[in-house]
Amino acid sequence: MDALLTTRRRLLLGAVGAVALAGCGRTREDASLLQFGGDTMGTRYTVKIAGAFDDARASKLREAVHAALDGVDRRMSAYRADSELSAFNRAQAAAPFALSAELYAVFAAAQSVSRQSDGAFDVTVAPLVDAWGFGPPQGEKARAVPPLARVQAQRPAVGYRALRLDAATRTATKLREGLRADLGGIAKGYGVDCAALALEANGVRDYMIEAGGEVRVGGRRADGRPWRIGVERPDAWPPRAHYVVPLERGAMATSGDYRIYFEQDGKRYSHEIDPATGFPIDHRLCSVTVVADDCMRADALATALIVLGPERGWALAQAQRIAAYFIERDAEGRFTDRATPAFAALGGERA
Repeated sequence: MDALLTTRRRLLLGAVGAVALAGCGRTREDASLLQFGGDTMGTRYTVKIAGAFDDARASKLREAVHAALDGVDRRMSAYRADSELSAFNRAQAAAPFALSAELYAVFAAAQSVSRQSDGAFDVTVAPLVDAWGFGPPQGEKARAVPPLARVQAQRPAVGYRALRLDAATRTATKLREGLRADLGGIAKGYGVDCAALALEANGVRDYMIEAGGEVRVGGRRADGRPWRIGVERPDAWPPRAHYVVPLERGAMATSGDYRIYFEQDGKRYSHEIDPATGFPIDHRLCSVTVVADDCMRADALATALIVLGPERGWALAQAQRIAAYFIERDAEGRFTDRATPAFAALGGERA
């Protein structure tokens, strides 16, 4: 049976209802805004910096951001055979694998969110992601409901408790044969953090950086107001904001079932795989947005909450005081939303 694939991964940035603009250089409308962008990690990134910069300084900032994002891609891409992550995935079980400081930091953060969510977020889900056609090297045409036996055969290799980290030696050890990692739910957030730190190391304090729907901001816009970050309305085309949040510091990430999925026999199958079942999520929660101090954690938490679903995810976000915004879709395609107290305190509003 043919499968219909839809891939969309955006957050609406800047003014309400406007998507992030690509390209390089200052905007014609505002000489006090430096804006540039490019390709990274299979998606686009956009940077906006408040202030006036000469060409040499602007070029240095572009190079710093690109180098930061490219470094993460080279280490953590599952689509690159020469990446550090791919080398780890090929490694034998039981033997400690030496990690770079960067990859170890991401693994450690992932394991922390896995414990926090009781495994709803789990980077060892890679065999299941591949079984459903959402990982390398399959193309979009390979995405279809797999035989149940294939899914069941991959499940023994999945489980965050089978990934042991040793901070003293900075190593990771696979405790199960076939264990492999997929960092799709955390690496882009980490990349955004690295790019933000690169800007700050170069003296930039007022900026917004977005890559693949993950955002981090510092300071204010050129007009002195907070950055306004919009949560995309699920299923909307053309894309438009559903809710807008003013931010001066921190990060925001969204996970949704409308971003990467295929449809078969009238049913949607999202790339968000539940490690507990081996199947894509199947509930009315279609979007979760999380605001946190860093984008890596916001990225992973948003994934954990959407996997947990509208009841368990909401309970976890409430109990742990996570700043989270939930959008649910009913059978007729109508949306309802709710924000945790920590998210509501940010002072956002419906678009």
